[in-house]
Amino acid sequence: MEKIAIFADVQNIYYTTREHFGRQFNYRAFWKKACAGREVVSAYAYAIDRGDAKQRGFQNTLKNIGFQVKLKPYIQRSDGSAKGDWDVGITLDMIEQAANVDTLILLSGDGDFDLLLQKARQVYGVRTEVYGVSSLTAPSLINAADRFFPINEALLM
Repeated sequence: MEKIAIFADVQNIYYTTREHFGRQFNYRAFWKKACAGREVVSAYAYAIDRGDAKQRGFQNTLKNIGFQVKLKPYIQRSDGSAKGDWDVGITLDMIEQAANVDTLILLSGDGDFDLLLQKARQVYGVRTEVYGVSSLTAPSLINAADRFFPINEALLM
């Protein structure tokens, strides 16, 4: 059975599906599609923790689906901007898991991950899949993946 590891850039998926569709991503529908006939070795959801009850409920939903939720605190800078980037954490976890699986699955449209996918394939021989909103996913990321799955109605709430 094919072994997979899943990495969900929660903030990226939230904002891109909201911007393009005005709706939320359906993690249960995604899990059913991505995991069918495959063994999930690990699944991580990377999010920012603002500490509110609604967000804790969402995090519990992710855990119930099968994700290990990794949180960073929400940091509001004095200039009004916010910080909450998981790129390095996602990268480290993906490289670590690449040796244990056949396929890495990334939920993100962030082009910063294109080199990561290329390196994982080159060094570990893994296949890579990306789920993202087509119009908001970097072309370099789409091209770096072995398979790109556009988020569509079937993956929305």
